[in-house]
Amino acid sequence: MIFSKGIAKLKTLLKVGGNGPSNVAKKQADSAAMAESTDNHPNRRGHMPTGRERIKIDLLIHDLKVPLAVIEAGLVSLMNKQDKYGPVTEQQARVFARVLRNTKVLKTLVNDALELGRSEKGVVNISRFRLSSLIEEALEEIFDLTDANVSEEIKRCDKLSRIRDMLETRGVVLCVAEELWGEEICQDHAKVNQILRNLLSNALKYRKKVVELKVDRTDTSLILSVKDDGEGIPAAYHQKIFECYFQMEPDSKGSCSVRGHGLGLAGVMVLVEDLGGNLFLDSDEGRGTRFLVKLPLQ
Repeated sequence: MIFSKGIAKLKTLLKVGGNGPSNVAKKQADSAAMAESTDNHPNRRGHMPTGRERIKIDLLIHDLKVPLAVIEAGLVSLMNKQDKYGPVTEQQARVFARVLRNTKVLKTLVNDALELGRSEKGVVNISRFRLSSLIEEALEEIFDLTDANVSEEIKRCDKLSRIRDMLETRGVVLCVAEELWGEEICQDHAKVNQILRNLLSNALKYRKKVVELKVDRTDTSLILSVKDDGEGIPAAYHQKIFECYFQMEPDSKGSCSVRGHGLGLAGVMVLVEDLGGNLFLDSDEGRGTRFLVKLPLQ
C-alpha cells in the first residue's frame, strides 16, 4: 500500500537516493486516504471474479499457451535447423532472438496469470539473481518495443560504465553503485522485473527529455526510484492513478496523448504488495514524477 509514516522516517529511507519525495511527506493525509481507497476498491484483489466468470477468464488465458508454443517452436526451428529451412543472416538471427525472448516473457506472464486465479495473494517465487541481470533484462524488454538497436547494445555491454554511457545518449540516467551492480539479491525476479518495467515504460512515455533510474539497498531492502521530467501528476489524480482502468483525460495538464489501458500502475501496486513492499509517489504539476519502491530482501 502507499506508505507514509512521517517526514523523519521517510527522509531516513531516502537518504541513499538524494532528495526524497517531499510531496508524499507533506501530504500524509493524502497518502493514508490513497491506501484506504486502493484497499477498498472493487477491482482490487479480494473482489476477484469467481465461478463461471473466473473459469472463462482462466480458459481465455490458458488458450494463449497454444499459439505461444507454436511461435516458440517455429522460431527455434528456424534458428537451429538451417540445413532444413535455409540459412539465416546475422540480422535475421537478431530479430528472431528478440521475438523468442519476448515470447518467453509472455509465456511466463500467462503462467503467472493462471496462478493468480488460484491464489488471492498471488504466487511468489523467491530466487537469487544478480541485480545487473534484473536491470539489463527490464531495459532490453522495454527497448525491444521502441528501439531494437538499443536493446542489442545493452546485451553487448559488459561493463556498467558502458551501459551508463549508452543509456545517457538515449535520455536515461542510471544511478547505481559499481559494487551493487554485480551483487546477488534474493527476491521474486519476474515480479520485480514487472514492477521496474512498468515504471520505466511510464516514465519514458511521459518524460520531456530525461528519465532517471536509481537503485540502492539497505541491509534488509532493495530500493528502486524511477523519475521523469514530465508535466507531473496533478494532486487530484494521486488516488485515481492506482485504480484499475483509470486514465487521465488527454486534455488534462500533465497527461499524455498516448493512451494505455489503465492497468500498469494498478498492477505495480498489487505486485509491490505481494512482495511485502511499499510504494511511494512524489509528483505535482510542472515538476515531473517519481515513483519509489522499497522491497524487502528475503
